[in-house]
Amino acid sequence: MSNSIEEITSVIGAERIGKHQATIDWILTDSRSLCFPEETLFFALKTKRNDGHKYIPELYARGVRNFVVTDVPEQLSHYADANFLQVGNTLKALQRLAAKHREQFQVPVVGITGSNGKTVVKEWIYQLLSPEKVITRSPRSYNSQIGVPLSVWMMNEHTELGIFEAGISEMGEMEALQPIIQPTIGVLTNIGWAHQENFSSLQGKCMEKLQLFKDCDVIIYNGDNELISSCVSKSLFTSREIAWSMKDNERPLFIEKIEKDDTGTTVKYRYLGFLKEYRIPFIDDASIENSLNALAVALYLMVSPEDIAERMAHLEPVAMRLEVKEGKNGCVLINDSYNSDFASLDIALDFMARRTEDKGRRRTLILSDILESGQPSKLLYRQVADLVHSRKVDRIIGVGEEISAAASRFEIDKRFFRTTAELIESGILSSLRNEVVLIKGARVFHFDDITDLLELKVHETILEINLEALVDNLNYYRNKLKPDTKMVCMVKASAYGAGSFEIAKTLEDHRVDYLAVAVADEGADLRKAGINSSIIIMNPELTAFKTMFDYKLEPEVYSFHLLEELIKAAGREGVSNFPIHIKIDTGMHRLGFAPEEIPALVDRLHRQSAVIPRSVFSHLVGSDAERFDSFTRRQIETFENASAELQAGFSHKILRHICNTAGIERYPGAQFDMVRLGIGLYGIDPFTNKILHNVGTLKTTILQIHDVPADETVGYSRKGILTRNSRIAAIPIGYADGLNRHLGNGNAYCLVNGQKAPYVGNICMDVCMIDVTDIDCKEGDKAIIFGDELPVTILADKLNTIPYEILTSVSNRVKRIYYQN
Repeated sequence: MSNSIEEITSVIGAERIGKHQATIDWILTDSRSLCFPEETLFFALKTKRNDGHKYIPELYARGVRNFVVTDVPEQLSHYADANFLQVGNTLKALQRLAAKHREQFQVPVVGITGSNGKTVVKEWIYQLLSPEKVITRSPRSYNSQIGVPLSVWMMNEHTELGIFEAGISEMGEMEALQPIIQPTIGVLTNIGWAHQENFSSLQGKCMEKLQLFKDCDVIIYNGDNELISSCVSKSLFTSREIAWSMKDNERPLFIEKIEKDDTGTTVKYRYLGFLKEYRIPFIDDASIENSLNALAVALYLMVSPEDIAERMAHLEPVAMRLEVKEGKNGCVLINDSYNSDFASLDIALDFMARRTEDKGRRRTLILSDILESGQPSKLLYRQVADLVHSRKVDRIIGVGEEISAAASRFEIDKRFFRTTAELIESGILSSLRNEVVLIKGARVFHFDDITDLLELKVHETILEINLEALVDNLNYYRNKLKPDTKMVCMVKASAYGAGSFEIAKTLEDHRVDYLAVAVADEGADLRKAGINSSIIIMNPELTAFKTMFDYKLEPEVYSFHLLEELIKAAGREGVSNFPIHIKIDTGMHRLGFAPEEIPALVDRLHRQSAVIPRSVFSHLVGSDAERFDSFTRRQIETFENASAELQAGFSHKILRHICNTAGIERYPGAQFDMVRLGIGLYGIDPFTNKILHNVGTLKTTILQIHDVPADETVGYSRKGILTRNSRIAAIPIGYADGLNRHLGNGNAYCLVNGQKAPYVGNICMDVCMIDVTDIDCKEGDKAIIFGDELPVTILADKLNTIPYEILTSVSNRVKRIYYQN
């Protein structure tokens, strides 16, 4: 639904500078996602870490003419045909515009909140209701203060039902989201400990989340959850309640029986006196609870129990992620065979366009029909074609009747097929070479078959990297910083084993101030892959100065010898004012200038022009242990005095930093100008040894299972002595992959189908054996070496080492797979 610039100006209460006519179809908050500049309104958001106003010149050059700002550019003459809508707060203006947009629709809207399961419940409600209704829903997990208004803005004249998530991380946030979603049906999934650091109690968090439902017609929740039931009662809502229960048969939705077997779960329920049942192809408790929430919504919206049962039986798992995989013939695969709607297509194409590592590669899109959009096919595929062209896709391979009928709209290299089988039989997939291939299809087209054909299967062991969790960890520590404190993120040692480019790219997208690596070659590789952020070299080698100059890599300088050699090298290369980072030794006694050497250092720096100090820093020795607190405070005091002495010698600002991950948490008064985030970025609290948000999951596959009688032995040197008749599984991971040999012989375990499977005998170079006697499993099942349910800290404790060693030991031959929600 298009909006005139005059209407928007009035809605958000802006002062308009510029009188040019404009119609707005697209809202933009991230300059990197620009698609249709002429019809775009850019909101210049200000956050703790960034200011959207600085992207206005770039966006104007790219064709954007409409901007919502708090500060109007000084040189207005440079923006002759632009409209600037000036407001006091651009985020509030965005939210106000979305709330006004929502008011235009008198349709049911489902608002979902809770600690876990929001996205799954949203997608399962969609799967249950989409055969009957045209639905607008949050793309992926767009549930933040920015994501919610962007989601609601997608509602249009075809929308018959809205389904939107709302996530909060601190008090007061739901008050802003409620008028944007204005749900008529509220679903509370559960209340857990995520983001608890910003709430005084679980009850306080629950009461805050319930604010979303204050004007709902009905609220749906687990009536057996005492915390939720108590909070709903205290909220004094007048809404109808569907509090489903497994214990109280007086509830309107009573769950009589749950029966699990090997392939699924049967749920028998009583609703308004009628006994019905359905079956889902899942057996885990979380999926059962998610299905009950979806059931209650479907029943309330008067979907027949027979239709519910038929659709429940075919519920699809929610992948919720874009996976980047290595493909055959030099291809890179972006797998999004999850659903196919216009909003998620836009997100996936944007993701592909941002992958700077793949610049110069041909871009191919494999796309299925977009189902249940509610729009006429001609209009829908005209929009799809415009989107594909604007994202500079080189080739499209379409699958389905509708997209094939719209083939003429795509003015690029193209092939179309009626079915996935027809595409596979054509042989065109084997012709893909050195391309970035986005695989985007509705579930019914079984695009997983395409992914399986294109994926390079070189090893059965993989390390999955959750980029969403990485960002959650980044934001966890950012929230502990003062607004003007900068951040260095450590991506040395291949980003602690996670793979430096994808991690660096994600951090760059989230506007970190600096990246840091160990040696110049690591930094050069990031530059070659397209990383433009400032990069510090923590261990510069004398032979690598030219590499640092060529790739603009800023070295740490810790001694006069290193400084002199760097100055000489800069002179030979004609380099001047090259930024360096001065290291002071405050007690670690590893590297660094002694505090008493600062006057001589200042003098030497003044007598040359090759380099200039950009920052000064030191390392804390024991910030992660209370027993070293007095020593840490002495280090901070020493650093403060020495760095102040260095700063006094120069008129320009020299950034000061001493806090590592533990220091950020435990010494907020020592933030100075910048902090360095290391192990915490990868999900480990170095003070408590607890996992924040797990980033890496190392998993492998059972190759073979043997029945081995008691008193036999397993593995080299006959170390694995069996005391009972056993089932022994072989998995393709060994010490060459980074699985430490000391974990063998029953000293540790992996997880198979959620159960502990001890390592039996010696761990070999490429294979190890595990005991699965008491586990229901088969060849081909997954084994988790470490991950969400088996934290890497447990392995570290078993080995009497630190998590750093476990993470960085994962071999390069283990394939990394990246995904984000």
